[in-house]
Amino acid sequence: MDFLAKTVDVVVVGAGHAGCEAALAAARMGMEVALITMNLNSIAAMNCNPNIGGTGKGHLVREIDALGGEIGRNIDKTFIQSRMLNRSKGPAVHSLRAQADKWNYHRAMKMTLEDEKNIHLIQDEAASFYFIDDELSGIVCKTGAIYKSKKTVLATGTYLRGRVFMGEVNFSSGPDGMQPANLLTSSIEGIGIETMRMKTGTPARVHRDSIDFSGMEIQKGDDEIHPFSFSNFDKDYSDKEQIDCYLTYTTPECHEIIRENIGRSAMAMGDIEGKGPRYCPSIEDKVTRFADRDRHQVFLEPEGLLTKEIYVQGVSSSLPVEVQMALYKKIDGLEHCEFMRPAYAIEYDAIDATKLDRSLEVMGVHNLFMAGQINGSSGYEEAAAQGLVAGINAALSIQGRDPLILRRDQAYIGVLIDDLVTKGTREPYRMMTARAEYRLTLRQDNADLRLTEIGRSIGLVGDEQYEGFLARRDAIENERKRLASIQINPTEENIQKLEELGSATLKNATPLLNLMQRPELTYDKLAIFDENRPALPRHVIEEVETEIRYKGYIEKQMAQIQKFRKMENKLLSKDLDYTAIKGLRNEAKEKLSAIRPESVGQAGRISGVSPADINVLLIYLEQKNREATNELGDA
Repeated sequence: MDFLAKTVDVVVVGAGHAGCEAALAAARMGMEVALITMNLNSIAAMNCNPNIGGTGKGHLVREIDALGGEIGRNIDKTFIQSRMLNRSKGPAVHSLRAQADKWNYHRAMKMTLEDEKNIHLIQDEAASFYFIDDELSGIVCKTGAIYKSKKTVLATGTYLRGRVFMGEVNFSSGPDGMQPANLLTSSIEGIGIETMRMKTGTPARVHRDSIDFSGMEIQKGDDEIHPFSFSNFDKDYSDKEQIDCYLTYTTPECHEIIRENIGRSAMAMGDIEGKGPRYCPSIEDKVTRFADRDRHQVFLEPEGLLTKEIYVQGVSSSLPVEVQMALYKKIDGLEHCEFMRPAYAIEYDAIDATKLDRSLEVMGVHNLFMAGQINGSSGYEEAAAQGLVAGINAALSIQGRDPLILRRDQAYIGVLIDDLVTKGTREPYRMMTARAEYRLTLRQDNADLRLTEIGRSIGLVGDEQYEGFLARRDAIENERKRLASIQINPTEENIQKLEELGSATLKNATPLLNLMQRPELTYDKLAIFDENRPALPRHVIEEVETEIRYKGYIEKQMAQIQKFRKMENKLLSKDLDYTAIKGLRNEAKEKLSAIRPESVGQAGRISGVSPADINVLLIYLEQKNREATNELGDA
């Protein structure tokens, strides 16, 4: 028999990376939150790769942190290796990546949730929606417990009707041996939201003692550790012990085994309906798609300090376990490897994210938000970003405030959500720097300068974080002004110094700041002209240097952003009847009516809406504005 267990402001279903951020955001904004999870031991679980960050993904983590989220702080507590990727390239694509101790990561996040006085952690399965007078008002659990709420956030990950595949063997399961959530999908479909099947997978874990590392390339962590959280930028990590990872390769013999057994993969047999992630393909996909290559990279990554499980990145598979064992033993250094957990593919229910507003609230279903893999994304970072926004907007809605909508020019989070709700996806969406049009202004190093004031305004950034932000911002601005105030005169001594640095001469007095714009002159090299410079943290110096050295490019990008914002500011009513607008093509009418874009800019990013259709919309809006002006004049 159903019974009322608790009345709260927000119910969050799922305690993965999306659910944790959603619950913490809402709770820290003053909401009472019930966080329901299938198993308390799966909170913030790293069921796939035991790391946080990477190309594009590291940007998301920094942005979440800048807004007041938790993922960056948690990985800073629990990482076992840290590396800054793409150092040889420009600062726009520098991306931090940290290897986690997956068990400590889980425990630290669980403790953070337990310490939050506004969060009630509940182990149960969400079975159906709870309605009061036809209005969605919470969740009914498998045990009959009702959690009544003003807002509900679904962050179900890969659990909804999850099914695991290993060749001919398949069975109902959540990730990593957890129970699937088989009950909630029917309720989702019952309120008019269609579901679709998506697929992802993970490689085997092998015993460390069974691996021959002698011929592998060692992947060490950075000597200078960069934390994810801006709150930790001044922390000393010099005594931090880091664990090595390793690089090896598949072999032609390995590929031959795959080709001989490709018909036994779950995908080939047609047992899996969902499409897998394009940018993290299985080893059988890679061997098939890149038939001319005789080897692929394989990274061996420890799962933690107190386990000998090694994650074999790059060899995810849905082949039978006996085939997996055979092909893994043909990888260099894994000739005698011992399986601890086999690779598998998992299929699960997701929704078409074009049915969501950019607030992540379901259109036409008030009080319901969706976040994470249920929206068609992949990855811990993408999930956490959506969870943060969903939790924030659930709280803002209760407070009667406008939702937080991050634009594409403001944040990678804005790019992620805009892509999902505007374009949709039929395969797991992964964030990459290439998806962002304004990469130079959306760097990971300036996420706090872009977003912390926003986090403060919505009530998520606390006093300590905000004071640290102000100190860093002021230090950056003061140093920029100081460099601009120092004039370097074209004296014989100064000209000689420039020659020694391999730089052109001076004809006129020049600010030190301008000299830094020369490619060959860095902040450190210019110390010979700047004897009285203050002692500053490295992160302040790097921020100043980047802004100065890329000033011209940044200004060009800002001009592009102004054009973009002009179109974003041309708002479209949610109840606009597109079928009545003459000149729109039928496909455009259908797409616009389904997605209900919030602006002309968003409308232009919808597949099937042409530039000609956008011109028709602009003419229509201009006519409506004229009519409204005339009516006011007549009145």
